[in-house]
Amino acid sequence: MAERGRRTARPAFRDWRGRRPFWGGLLLALGGAEILLTEKASLKVVMHIGMQGLAGYLLPALMLLLGLLVLFNPAQRLFYSIVGVLVSLGSWLTSNLGGFFVGLLLGVVGSCLAFGWLPDQEARESRRQRRREHAGA
Repeated sequence: MAERGRRTARPAFRDWRGRRPFWGGLLLALGGAEILLTEKASLKVVMHIGMQGLAGYLLPALMLLLGLLVLFNPAQRLFYSIVGVLVSLGSWLTSNLGGFFVGLLLGVVGSCLAFGWLPDQEARESRRQRRREHAGA
């Protein structure tokens, strides 16, 4: 019974993933999560430092939220991706050079992928299908 559930879950996930900018949203969310994990200061230290310290947590949290919004609300992906690029670039100043450039790059690349995604495209053929067609010809 579990085998049957796996066989139906994988095509369902693949169909869900194909109807949204999946990789863009995932990379943007991962960039925000990576920057949040590189922050070492406790909340008391951040509140003592002031807005500069608080922005170090707000911008990556916003990146994480924007990545999830791109995944679950792809109709507004253009707005979310533009804000995502700006927030990712802003994290360079506020959050340990954007999570030591890793989170910054993940956020910028993810936002660009989400911005460039076009809905209602035909599905690409897999390599297996192309090989079968080529071998059959």
